[in-house]
Amino acid sequence: MRSDPSESGADAKGLNPDILPVHVGMIMDGNGRWAQKRLMNRIRGHEKGTRTVRDIVSACRELGIQYLTLYAFSTENWGRPQAEVKALMVLLKKFIISEREEMESRDIRLNILGQLDKLPGDIQEEAQKTMDLTRENRSMTLNLALSYGSREEITRAVQSLADQVAQGSLKPGDITEESISAHLYTASMPDPDLIIRTSGEFRLSNFLMWQAAYAEIYITDTLWPDFTREEFIHILKNYQERDRRFGKVKCSTSSDG
Repeated sequence: MRSDPSESGADAKGLNPDILPVHVGMIMDGNGRWAQKRLMNRIRGHEKGTRTVRDIVSACRELGIQYLTLYAFSTENWGRPQAEVKALMVLLKKFIISEREEMESRDIRLNILGQLDKLPGDIQEEAQKTMDLTRENRSMTLNLALSYGSREEITRAVQSLADQVAQGSLKPGDITEESISAHLYTASMPDPDLIIRTSGEFRLSNFLMWQAAYAEIYITDTLWPDFTREEFIHILKNYQERDRRFGKVKCSTSSDG
């Protein structure tokens, strides 16, 4: 995740540090197409995409963005060819191990969103080691969404609340948006302010659908392996120009009289 801080400062010129998003979500799409365009195996695209992850995590840490959630492997991705899934698991394990000390030294906490128990045992073990090591880090939280699907997440939350109702410890009328949020994988975290999707697809693909209710969304045609910190900062500048009203209308301070 190392990068040149002086270069980062130059890139960030013009950004207002007071209105940066607290939480950014990223749908990292286009690894396979990047490789196919170059007549390479799809796995080469995933390998190149891992380098992009390092760059963007570093950029977020340097800019002071507190939460970054990366959609790394969806519940639907299990349906990909077995060889590709196996290769993705190998890359995931390498990343978790290779970045462990860097995350600790840079005060970054690793968190996993999704069905960790569905991942291979060795990955569960390495992920838990990194999460334990970085548990007390507070400068930034890196969420890896693994075996993650928003519908599964919401269903799991509803089932948990239904169990409480069945046991008599909760009344149906007491279920609120806040109590549902408290049973999601992102409990205690702020909702994403900005969601970025690479590769030009205009859909959320089962990613943070509850949490993204009022997130700003930015779609770029850039394939994930080609995504750069410069483009990321350009998107942050675009975000700062948006008028976030959360469904409300801002009252005018001017007088008609």
